Formats: sequence, structure tokens, C-alpha cells
Amino acid sequence: MLQQTGVERVIDRWVCFLDRFPTPAACAASTPSAVIAEWSGLGYNRRALHLHRSAVMVVERHGGVVPFDLRSLLALPGVGPYTARAVLAFAHEADVAVVDTNVARVLARWMGRRLTSSEVQRLADSSVPAGEGWGWNQVLLDLGAGICRARQPSCAKCPLEFSCSWRGKGPDPAVGSAGVAGRQTPFEGSDRQGRGRLVATLASGPLQKDHLPTAMGWPNDPKRASRVVAGLLEEGLVVEEVNTYALPGE
Repeated sequence: MLQQTGVERVIDRWVCFLDRFPTPAACAASTPSAVIAEWSGLGYNRRALHLHRSAVMVVERHGGVVPFDLRSLLALPGVGPYTARAVLAFAHEADVAVVDTNVARVLARWMGRRLTSSEVQRLADSSVPAGEGWGWNQVLLDLGAGICRARQPSCAKCPLEFSCSWRGKGPDPAVGSAGVAGRQTPFEGSDRQGRGRLVATLASGPLQKDHLPTAMGWPNDPKRASRVVAGLLEEGLVVEEVNTYALPGE
């Protein structure tokens, strides 16, 4: 849930989601539409579909137990290096480094140069103290989010101030460094907003096709609505019937 969604938006949804789907088996036994509906409002609803598919795979291949090894986690739908390592570090307390955009920014600034993806991960992994993976990752994530921010970093408050190669002087080495996200395009008026509106509508039931542009917020732009829903159909987030659109498994 925390991938590309802020903590303040996640907390309430996370509690409700776990109340309804407390285990991989509970999630796998539900329909994709129920999982997507419970996810609605967090954005990037493809993550919900991947989560349901992953839950099914965990039940079928791992007896309902989330894997303890990186290779098995990476084999799950929609699970990349960040998510796999986050599961290992925070669920299984393994000594692996979790690298998000905040951590990648801290490391690039600390080294004083742009880093490649392999350099970032290798440097992060080598910094984890033995037996301290859970706490160490919390520290680095918070350091990047609260002190070594993308804009207006608080270098004077940073515990790495005296070992940092950058210290706020000169061009920022984090700009263009691997894993450091650039500015996201505005959400208001975007295709993402229209996608979210449609999924939220479908969470209440199927939608007549002729109501699609209005449901997506583009009543005067049916071509745009058709283009965007085509992407949702291809991803499997929406299914098409003769006269309606619906969530999968509805």
C-alpha cells in the first residue's frame, strides 16, 4: 500500500483491509473485485489485483505462508525488489536493505555522486548491521523522508552531516541517481484520476457502457474514456460484458 501512496492515506485503509483479509488464505478465497473494492481510494489499483493473485499463489505453492526467500517473493505477481526486500526486512526481520526513493537519495548524497541501481543496492545492503535489519531500515527510511528530503533538506540535523560528501553544497548528486524519483505529474485532471473514479464506481456494481465518460469525469470526451478503459481492460482491472463494465469476479 505504501508504494506511491502516503502513510496518512494508507493507515485507515490498511486497518480495514487487514480486518477483512487477515491472512493470504482469506485474501485468496475472496474475489478480485472484493479486494479491488476494499483497496479503492488508495490509487494504483493494479496493486490490489497483483495482491490477490499473489495471495492465491502463496496458498497454492507455499501452503499459505509468505515465503522467506528473495527468489520466491520475486516470483509473486507484481512483487519487485523493493516489495520483496520490505517483506524480508519487516515481516521476517532479515538483514537486507529496503531501498525506496528516500533511501536512494540519502545514499547518493552521502557518496556525493550519482549511483547505478546495483551500486545503490550493494551500498545499502553493506550498511545493515548484523541482526538489526528491521530497525536499520526504519532509520534510513525515516532519515530520507524527514531530514534528507528532496527539497530543503535539514543537513544541520542529519546524523550523517560530518561524513556526507554533499552536505547541501553544489549540484545535488541525487538528481538523476538510480532509484530517486522525479516529480510526479499532477493528479488532478490526469488519466490516473479517471481510472480511480471508474474503479470506485465499479466497486458499487457494474456500469452501463454509455455512462462510462461521465463516471470517469469526462462527459464530453468519450474518446479519452474509451482509451483509458482499454488500458484497464488489458491489465485485467476491469472486465467487459455486452452492455456493461465491471470489476473482475463481480
